[in-house]
Amino acid sequence: MKDFNMFMAQLSETNSTLDSLTDFAKVARNVAKISIKLNQLNYLLGKADLRTAIAELYEENPNTFEVLDILVAVRSADNRKVLNDTYTPVQIHSYFGDVNGICEFIDKTGLAEVFTSKKITNLVDYVFGVEVGLDTNARKNRGGNIMAAAVAQKFADAGIEFRTEVNSSEFSEITALGADLKRFDFVINTPGKTYLIEANYYNGGGSKLNETARSYSDIAPKINQYPQYEFVWITDGQGWHKAKNKLEEAYNIIPRVYNLTSISDLISDIKSL
Repeated sequence: MKDFNMFMAQLSETNSTLDSLTDFAKVARNVAKISIKLNQLNYLLGKADLRTAIAELYEENPNTFEVLDILVAVRSADNRKVLNDTYTPVQIHSYFGDVNGICEFIDKTGLAEVFTSKKITNLVDYVFGVEVGLDTNARKNRGGNIMAAAVAQKFADAGIEFRTEVNSSEFSEITALGADLKRFDFVINTPGKTYLIEANYYNGGGSKLNETARSYSDIAPKINQYPQYEFVWITDGQGWHKAKNKLEEAYNIIPRVYNLTSISDLISDIKSL
């Protein structure tokens, strides 16, 4: 008997591990890619006449200033835009094409005071810290990997064979999914049924949870209409308390919804086949 209140009470507090908090190897790689330009920008630190120093450095190597955006925790690849003085959206990189633009960027972002005050002595070290901060945005992706590893370990411990990252194109009988390609986190084949499984973990709230619940509520009936297939959703995390209503709707639509505690029920069902 499904019990949604029990399901909610079972949600784990966290799936974070110490080694998931920061990917220092990635941080070091990102810094290394721009370290030469950062070392050149060190020339500006402590200069009283910052504009003259900027002009001197620009004349020596104008490409040096291409990395200014990371100093305000923005990645170049993001192609981020800001509003200029006329409230027109412009790309941040548009400021880096001449000395006037560079000076405006450094002044208005507050970097000028940082540079002249000598609060920073090495921009390579400074950007290492910036990269550590930006890396926290990738924690949710690592959290998803930890969830997948936890589910895989539970299946393996139970002696259940499974495949990972399987495309829906492999199941041509399921025409109800249409032309959209879907990749299932796990697929388990039994003599009588094939289980197509999605697994995710949410520490925090946000619109993504509602979107996920809606999506799976739509997908599950399309798959379950085929007797030889069944959709399974394994999800966990305290973030669901912020999207409880939408999760409950999905829980009542999808016959097989589990968390890391109740997954034992799924394993028992599979092993009994």
